[in-house]
Amino acid sequence: MSIESLVAFNLVLMAAIASPGAALLYFIKTCVAAGQTAAIATGIGLALAAAIWTLAALLGLEAVFRLFPWTYTILKVGGALYLIWLAVQIWRHARDPVGEAAAPRGRAFLSGLLINAGNPKSMLFAAAVIVVVFPKGLSAPEIALIVANHFLLEVCFYSGFALLLSSGPARRGYMSAKPVLDRIAASILGALGLRLLIER
Repeated sequence: MSIESLVAFNLVLMAAIASPGAALLYFIKTCVAAGQTAAIATGIGLALAAAIWTLAALLGLEAVFRLFPWTYTILKVGGALYLIWLAVQIWRHARDPVGEAAAPRGRAFLSGLLINAGNPKSMLFAAAVIVVVFPKGLSAPEIALIVANHFLLEVCFYSGFALLLSSGPARRGYMSAKPVLDRIAASILGALGLRLLIER
């Protein structure tokens, strides 16, 4: 494995993290609504699940999904139902005031972990990138380096983003537009969940 391969992987990964999706959307909402500590905990959960999917891709879990399609179906349906449940909760509480107390770190971490763990497409994306970027026959230390690199890159991205978004102006702007923004977020998360349920 060359340093060029790792750099290429990181560039593609950064583009994927920054693209709008369920993970980034939920992270932004947590950051401006619950504060920097909860946002960083959410980011660590998102990063850990994504790194685990990368490890699974490196170990060949995609082949397991091909051999046993029901395992993919179970993960996909579970992830879809979680996204729909999350969308319903956000919609129901869109008009609720947000307290100044930050969300518990453990709950924020678990939410982040479940959002990315419930989306096997994260693994399929990682598998596609890995096939293109890295050579076959990676050693155990190389696999460990790639997974650790993935985890640390996502943690750094989300932590930096949390520092930017948890400022006073960002928080006040969110509070004033909370009902509309929460319902937009709920609609997008619900649509993603429904799409996962419907598509084959």
